[in-house]
Amino acid sequence: MNKKHTIASTRKADAPYDPENEAATAEFWAKAIPHNGAADLRNKRGRPAMAVEARKEQIALRVDKDVLEWYRSQGTGWQTKMNAVLKAHRDAMD
Repeated sequence: MNKKHTIASTRKADAPYDPENEAATAEFWAKAIPHNGAADLRNKRGRPAMAVEARKEQIALRVDKDVLEWYRSQGTGWQTKMNAVLKAHRDAMD
């Protein structure tokens, strides 16, 4: 006599729709966002992906040691500052 123990009264306030109404149930689930499993639901780490045209390309660049030391001495964001100077030079040449 193994009876399954269940709660007799489920609070209807837990459902954002009326489970008795098939149209309301279908309407609720039609608005649901599908996912591909637990991996999609986990918090992603790091920065969000950028658009392809906005991404930067990694290169090897040789610069004089004193120039590199000066940029590094500027602290966090020195590569962004160097990129801004290169962009300004490019724009000035046009």
